[in-house]
Amino acid sequence: MDKLQAMQVFVRVVETGGVTRAADSLGVPKATATTLIQRLEAALGVRLLNRTTRRVSVTTDGAAYYDRCVAILALVRDTEESLGKQHANPRGRLRVDVPTLMARSVFVPALPKFFDRYPDIELALASSERRADLIEEGVDCAVWSGEIEESNYVARRVGFLYFATCAAPSYLARYGRPQHPNDLASHRCINHFSPRTGRVADWVFSKGGVRVQTSLQGFVALEDENSYVAAAEAGLGIAQIPAFVLKESMERGALDLVLGDWFPEPSPLYVVYPRHRHLSGRIRVFVDWVAELLGDHDGIQLRSTLGRKTG
Repeated sequence: MDKLQAMQVFVRVVETGGVTRAADSLGVPKATATTLIQRLEAALGVRLLNRTTRRVSVTTDGAAYYDRCVAILALVRDTEESLGKQHANPRGRLRVDVPTLMARSVFVPALPKFFDRYPDIELALASSERRADLIEEGVDCAVWSGEIEESNYVARRVGFLYFATCAAPSYLARYGRPQHPNDLASHRCINHFSPRTGRVADWVFSKGGVRVQTSLQGFVALEDENSYVAAAEAGLGIAQIPAFVLKESMERGALDLVLGDWFPEPSPLYVVYPRHRHLSGRIRVFVDWVAELLGDHDGIQLRSTLGRKTG
């Protein structure tokens, strides 16, 4: 039995809550993972896991052994990286989740430079509007906007996400241009709802220390960010979208900025990763690259791209 591999499988089973998910995340057959756990328990002479038809849970002995395994595996990786100079030449597979619009407009266009710098990293990049369970789904790190409440993650702030209110020229020609957030009550607005809660987001504006937060009646609400932008460009109504996306749409003549003196409050941007997981060289360099990429991106950091600086 490969003791280190068995320990890796055991750790992933505890983290994911199932042998199948653990095996999938490690790229080994389920039968192999099951056999390794059984042999590990036999060698230790204790039961590490409680198994039911629906879920696997850790025993008291298993929880203590899990903590030791995490420490041992981290030490092994640290030693290998130090000897193999992995910090200078990180390699291996890296799974990352980023918001949909940011993936399309910010990350993917910058990836050629990333791979020029780190040619031995294999990147699996997923994009969605939801916050994945990084531990259960085997995600190494993710980019999230908004405050981070989960205590089992490390969160490094890498900037702010600015939003702006906009509409298609065809909509403004038909319905006119609002001059104040209160005018939106008489306009057609496109709402956005959370994929996690289904709740429709409030509209928030600020100007000179004055804050306006309101719920607006909308005839359509969308979850997917790409569909939301497409709806705005199609002239369905007034929308609030990230400033870097609006900049691109304005350059194409697809959208116009409205309520330019009333900007929604910015949302903090974080790179997050599981607190207990070893920060490998490839995760470390990716986190640093994200901070550098977003720090240099004018549409992420500033509103000057829309004709006005954020301060």
